[in-house]
Amino acid sequence: MQVRELAAGCPIGLIAFGFSPPAALAALADHLAWPGPFLVDEKRQLYGLLGMRRARLWQVYSPGTLARYAVAAARGHHLPRPVEDIRQMGGDALVCDGIVVRRWLPRTPDDRIRPARLLQLAALQGPPTPRNAAGNGDQPG
Repeated sequence: MQVRELAAGCPIGLIAFGFSPPAALAALADHLAWPGPFLVDEKRQLYGLLGMRRARLWQVYSPGTLARYAVAAARGHHLPRPVEDIRQMGGDALVCDGIVVRRWLPRTPDDRIRPARLLQLAALQGPPTPRNAAGNGDQPG
């Protein structure tokens, strides 16, 4: 299921970010039919602020991963050289009014929250409230 279909009816905006150069992320956003902004974080500043980390080599090249590669090679599939950081763990975060209200940091590179579940939890959070830039307690009318 495409992200756009999952996001239909969700009361919040979706923002993705990645570490690749802008052209590569634009191609990924097009491929995913991403419905919101896709931000570039080549220096991994947001990545660090959210507590995301890089995997250890044993997590990337686990016995299961090596077995999967061996089966693919036995079937004649050529494994391309990686062009991205294979050790990036990534993660997911739910942000409301600029505050991280929940985040999911994977234990392994393939341990991620299902997009449908993330959107379900985001919908429960509800739409963001208007911010009062003056900070004086007045609510926008």
